[in-house]
Amino acid sequence: MADENQSSADDDWGAAMAEQAQADAAMQAVQQPQPASATVFKDLSGSGIKTGTHNDIDFILDIPVQLTVELGRTKIAIKNLLQLAQGSVVELDGLAGEPMDVLVNGCLIAQGEVVVVNDKFGIRLTDIVTPSERIRKLNR
Repeated sequence: MADENQSSADDDWGAAMAEQAQADAAMQAVQQPQPASATVFKDLSGSGIKTGTHNDIDFILDIPVQLTVELGRTKIAIKNLLQLAQGSVVELDGLAGEPMDVLVNGCLIAQGEVVVVNDKFGIRLTDIVTPSERIRKLNR
């Protein structure tokens, strides 16, 4: 009886191993080596976005990102920082009328100018960084 159970278990195990080997062979036949970055950016540089299982961008459209509009920067000593009070003015390195940087997750994507619409501040984009320039900056 023990021999029958052992041989049944061996048959099941052998069948499972054969099935896995067939699945692995089918998966290797489907996969073809592709350049790592060429395919990712090829679709982005085209005139439209292709739809398909791997090229569909819809699944990332709801991912939140941090958008920052930067007026300017400055370095200040701690003793001067502690002396700041309501009404204090801090000089920034940006000039009045100079385009402001628009950053997404810390990466420059555009420049623009301040606008006021219905008593709310906004930014009108005046220059958008091209995708190739963004990629070039990421490689640095």
